[in-house]
This record gives sequence, structure tokens and C-alpha cells, in this order.
Amino acid sequence: MPNSGSPDRRRHLASSPFSPAPAPDIETFEVGDRVSHLRHGLGEVIARTEHTVTLRFETGIIRVNSPYERLTRL
Repeated sequence: MPNSGSPDRRRHLASSPFSPAPAPDIETFEVGDRVSHLRHGLGEVIARTEHTVTLRFETGIIRVNSPYERLTRL
């Protein structure tokens, strides 16, 4: 049978000796934490939910969704 051009999708078997890639650790933030953002600079966490944090910077207030790749706790 000729190849249809689409790759076969393989599923991970529980009995496989090869583990799937582990989920990345996502940093958690608390209200009042001082943070640094790559684009906005220094700021402070003013609110948080399970998957977002709201931050106050000199330029204004922004909300960042998880994972927080550009955000670092100071």
C-alpha cells in the first residue's frame, strides 16, 4: 500500500520502557511578589488565579497566562 503522506500517530504504551517527556514545572506566584518581566520590566503581583497572574508595572496593568515563560520572581 502506498504511503498517504501522513505520519502514523503512535500512542505511548504504559508498559513501554521509554517514558514520555515530563510536564514542565510551572512557577507559582503570590499576591505581593516582586517580579521581572522581559518586556515590561519590574512589577508586582496584584492578583492571581489558578492559571493567570495580574501584574502592576509602571506602564500599566497586564495579565499573564500560565506558563509564565517571560516572568521571574525577584
